[in-house]
Amino acid sequence: MLDLAAELLDRLRDSGLRELEVRHGTVRVKVSAAAAAPAVVDVVPPAAPTPVAPERAAPAAAAAKTVAAPLTGIFYRSGSPQAGPFVQAGSVVNVGDVVGLIEAMKLFNEVRSTVAGRVRRVVAENGQLVRAHQPLVELE
Repeated sequence: MLDLAAELLDRLRDSGLRELEVRHGTVRVKVSAAAAAPAVVDVVPPAAPTPVAPERAAPAAAAAKTVAAPLTGIFYRSGSPQAGPFVQAGSVVNVGDVVGLIEAMKLFNEVRSTVAGRVRRVVAENGQLVRAHQPLVELE
């Protein structure tokens, strides 16, 4: 049975599919591939702001970017309970930096940033269940 699961995982990797299911008699084996890269979502300010008198106009805020969860699981801000968080408010993040971990099916998956910027806030709490595509970290 383990040989069948290993073979299915190999085929899944080679095919580029996200999910594969095989039934043989009463046995059903289903394998799924986790998302490889974190999703990045641009948060855009409202399209039509209320006009303000020029002497009271505030500087336009830059659009915020978020690093979103690539899969559903438990979010961790650090690699171990004794270690400090990967990022916190004010941290500078470069493309490819680890911003957290997501535990899914007893595997820890690194969440890497695909944008650079300064952390505005960490949206997800340590040990919190997060859903795929849920914002984890806001960058400015």
